[in-house]
Amino acid sequence: MVEGSMTQGAGQGPEVQRTATVRDFRVPAYVHEAAPYAAPVPQASETAPPSEEGHEEALPEGYTPTQRDLPVIRRGDTVQVAVDPEPVQVAQPATGQGPLFVVGDVHGYLDELVAALREKGLIDEGGQWCAGTTRLWFLGDFTDRGPDGIGVIDLVMRLSAEAAAAGGYCKALMGNHELLLLGAKRFGDTPVNSGAGTATFQAAWLLNGGQKTDMDRLQDHHLQWMARLDAMEEVDGHLLVHSDATTYLDYGRSIEEVNDTVREALTRNDAEEVWDLFRKLTKRFSFRDEGGADAVRSLLDTYGGTRIVHGHSPIPYLLGEVGSEDGEDDTRTAVEGPHVYADGLAIAMDGGVTMAGKLLVQQLPLES
Repeated sequence: MVEGSMTQGAGQGPEVQRTATVRDFRVPAYVHEAAPYAAPVPQASETAPPSEEGHEEALPEGYTPTQRDLPVIRRGDTVQVAVDPEPVQVAQPATGQGPLFVVGDVHGYLDELVAALREKGLIDEGGQWCAGTTRLWFLGDFTDRGPDGIGVIDLVMRLSAEAAAAGGYCKALMGNHELLLLGAKRFGDTPVNSGAGTATFQAAWLLNGGQKTDMDRLQDHHLQWMARLDAMEEVDGHLLVHSDATTYLDYGRSIEEVNDTVREALTRNDAEEVWDLFRKLTKRFSFRDEGGADAVRSLLDTYGGTRIVHGHSPIPYLLGEVGSEDGEDDTRTAVEGPHVYADGLAIAMDGGVTMAGKLLVQQLPLES
């Protein structure tokens, strides 16, 4: 565990223009298929617009499964999180474990994360843990798209040490973007068989918001920390995972078995095996629409818990909300909190900070 001051210079990533139309905000059809990411290798700007759902276009020869799965939007497009000048104080029990909080996808937005944690009374004005025995879980996806992914990892690592010293804890799950960054660092341009042609982790990482500043600052202790993250955990009846997918069932019939299988796959350091893991944890929307509640139950029946809590798929996408072609009639609902769906069995925590949404920090259980 590495301790130290909070990374400075957050928000100083390269300035990139906002996507011109809302077309890029539509959910590409490939996310419902067996192999995600389908686009040419060259550059993100050359990728074809995603087709409408249910009308997947035929892929010409040479295409690779590396198309970005969600839009890349920069600092100027995001909603700034207002911070209460006097953050709430987290109520602490007289004895035993403290309250439970979860954090959705951060994607390098360090400033928004600090503001949200302080608003909930989990850190003080200096960014230090001040929540005593509180338990805090991050649901994965710390890097890519936003300006300071390494700063986010440094903060989470430091808070883990500070929370443990105070009798609480700060823990994190493995997201598909941790696998993507690990793969880009370890395997680079090594070709892998994607199931729809050849691909590389480097191309997929760049097309999905990989930041050069993160790669330049990535150190061995960051890599070791990411490689040891659990894939799932059950806390107070909540089954915590990153992805809204049933592919966890491919890796074991218990939480311990799944976590061991994922760690062992990363230890073997085989590019094809890690790519398959990344591909499966990039699937989404298994809990949405018809049959979604049954999909949730399949996980709860296997791993335990009474509700599943996940990140990965931004809430506006789960709601099926898109804007107009010219972007002038964007009717998406402003995300103010988690989205409960699938017969009340699933809680979505990705507020869509990368798409002008909100970085969510939520205490569990949710109030009825």
